[in-house]
Amino acid sequence: MPHLEVKNRLLEYAWHGPRADRAPTLVFLHEGLGCVATWKEFPARVAAETGYGALVYSRAGYGSSDPCELPRPVRFMHDEALTILPAVLNALEIRETILIGHSDGGSIALIHAGGTKDARVKGLILLAPHIFVEDLGIDSIRRIRDDYRSGDLRRRLERFHGKNVDTAFWGWNDVWLNPEFRSWNIEEYLPRISVPVLLIQGEDDQYGTRAQIEAIEKGITGPTQRLLLRNCGHSPHHVRFDQTLRAINMFLRWLQ
Repeated sequence: MPHLEVKNRLLEYAWHGPRADRAPTLVFLHEGLGCVATWKEFPARVAAETGYGALVYSRAGYGSSDPCELPRPVRFMHDEALTILPAVLNALEIRETILIGHSDGGSIALIHAGGTKDARVKGLILLAPHIFVEDLGIDSIRRIRDDYRSGDLRRRLERFHGKNVDTAFWGWNDVWLNPEFRSWNIEEYLPRISVPVLLIQGEDDQYGTRAQIEAIEKGITGPTQRLLLRNCGHSPHHVRFDQTLRAINMFLRWLQ
C-alpha cells in the first residue's frame, strides 16, 4: 500500500476510481479505532457506483502509518482537521471533495468544514458523528477498555493495525476517558457550515444518541438529510451496507 508524507510522517492511503483531476474526490475519514483496512470494500463500492474518486487514509498511529506520540491531546481532532487534513488534500492535489467521516472522522470533517475556508469541500457525509460527549459513549468506551485488556479485542485490532495496535487503542481510549475531555464540544463550528450534509446513524448506536445529529441539523446553516437505521449500531456502512450505500448514492446525485 502506498504512503504519503505529511508533516514529516508517512501515512498509508488507498485510492479508488478516477484521479483528482478527472472527478471530485470522496475523502474517507476513519473512526477512533479505524484505518484504511477497516473500511473494507465500502470506499471502492461507493467510487464504482458514483464515478467519484475515493481517497482513504490512516491517520498517524493507525494501520501501517507512522506511529504518533502518546498521550493524544484533548484537541487531537482539531489538529487533524485544521492541520493534517488540509496537508493531505494539498499533497494529493485534490480540487473538489466530499468528506465522508465515521465517528471521530465525522467530527474531524465538521471541524474542517467549519474551521477553515476550504472551498474544495462541497458536502459532508457523516456516519455516527459526535459533537459533544455523552454518558452513553463514555460508558461504552470504558467497557471496551476492559475487553482490550482481558478479551480478544487486541487480537482482532492487531489484524488491522499491526505494530500500531497499542498506539491506536490507547491513543483513542485514554483521551476519551480523560476527565478534561468531558467538556469537549465542537458546536461552535456548526454555524459556519453551509454545504449540504447527509447524516446517517444507527438507532442502537452505543457511542451516541440521536441528540448528536439533531444538534448538527439545528446548528449548521446548510441543507441536511437524515437517515436513521433500525437494528444498527455504530457502523452503519458495515451493518446496513446496502441502505447506507443507497443513501450516499442518492445524496451525491442530488449534489450534482
